[in-house]
Amino acid sequence: MGSDSRSDGRRKRTFIEEARRAQIVSAAIGTVAEAGYAGASLSRIAQRAGISKGVISYHFSGKDELMERAVEQVYSDIAEFVLPRAAEAADERSSLRTHILAVGEYMRGHREQLLALAGIFSGTQTPEGTPRYRIRATESIYQGYSELLRAGQDRGVFRAFDTRVMAVSVQALIDGMFQYWVAYPDHDLEAHAAEVAELVDRATRADSPA
Repeated sequence: MGSDSRSDGRRKRTFIEEARRAQIVSAAIGTVAEAGYAGASLSRIAQRAGISKGVISYHFSGKDELMERAVEQVYSDIAEFVLPRAAEAADERSSLRTHILAVGEYMRGHREQLLALAGIFSGTQTPEGTPRYRIRATESIYQGYSELLRAGQDRGVFRAFDTRVMAVSVQALIDGMFQYWVAYPDHDLEAHAAEVAELVDRATRADSPA
């Protein structure tokens, strides 16, 4: 009996419901990538998914919830690709380099997701009218880098530095790389990622010049 309910009291979704939600999220990502955030109406998303707008309203409370789920899905997909590769690295120094290279490799084959993120980040707002995805939205990313950097310092593979400053700097380099690639699609993204990885490695490794 209890298997039909979740701990928060809401009913568990069926496999079919989860599949439908995934279909809608995928259509939302594709629509934002193609038409931008403002142009990605629920009607247009429904048309892309081959369903009625009412089906979207059944599964999501509105565009805001759908866009939040789209962002979560993209980040989940990236993590699923990148984290296992980084985890296989010999130490934190290799893990950081692998992470940067793997992010570039993943996005090279998922440009649509990157365009969707850019559209959602620039278009969504809070009820107060401020951008929903501001710098605090990347706090979990900064935290992850900071933990990796501290562990590498403890092991002795990274030099002494402020791990939060370095974490923010690393993510800024990656964000800048993707922004440039969006503007110049013919740019060699993986070569750019390799340069970023080398730059970060030289800046963080224990044998770097003072």
